[in-house]
Amino acid sequence: MKKVIVVLAGWMLLALTEPAMAHFQMIYTPDMALEKTKTIDLKLVFTHPFEAGHTMDMGKPEQYFVVCKGKKTDLLPTLKPITWTSLTNSGLAYETTFKLRGMGDNVFCLVPSPYYEKEEDCYIQQITKMIVNTVGFPTDWDAEIGLPAEIVPLDKPYALWTGNVFRGIVKGDGKSVPFAEIEVEYINHQPLSDKNAFATKAEVKAPQDAFVTMTIKANENGEFAFGIPKAGWWGFCALGVGPAKEHNGKEMSQDAVIWVQARDMK
Repeated sequence: MKKVIVVLAGWMLLALTEPAMAHFQMIYTPDMALEKTKTIDLKLVFTHPFEAGHTMDMGKPEQYFVVCKGKKTDLLPTLKPITWTSLTNSGLAYETTFKLRGMGDNVFCLVPSPYYEKEEDCYIQQITKMIVNTVGFPTDWDAEIGLPAEIVPLDKPYALWTGNVFRGIVKGDGKSVPFAEIEVEYINHQPLSDKNAFATKAEVKAPQDAFVTMTIKANENGEFAFGIPKAGWWGFCALGVGPAKEHNGKEMSQDAVIWVQARDMK
């Protein structure tokens, strides 16, 4: 009995001392708002962005596509596996390029394969959106793509000044999710696309673990708002809002992720 108590106490102590890092599926490119069309690089990485912490091995994605002016283009065949290096390890990720054409919004959407989280004995599937705009002409930024788990933005994710508020609606299976729990993280270590790695230098220091992964709640209509305190990339992850709750006989959290980028006024 004493041995059990000691083990439980050890687990509790570990839980209290471990950083509060959240899993975040990234679709990363340096800039979301471009003045002209060009070919862009994109990195697909499943990691812990604030701490540049443990990077998980991604399986082959189920879907990867872009929507522009209502037209959907399959990009899955363009993905190439890479190794992404965090501050603690390296993990399997993917990269690709995409040639932007014309003016408007390009909504990049990723449905990754479910990831088995051994420590929690469950699966995680983070269905992710990231939007790149060219020339400032708006087309698809507020479109509902029809993903099983999706955050539909109410503000342009690529046109945010530092201090602006970003709003969105959390949807699961096409329906608003009341009081959805949303995790928010900042990419605190600059992604180095040419090295497939995070920079070692952090942009900010969290005063306490609650500031590493912030948690907000949607209202009764599935709507949420978040004031952007610093320029850079911010990820929003609505937990367990998709209809799929099980995979391979185990519990699964089917999450909705969207990325936004804020800029300082100069």
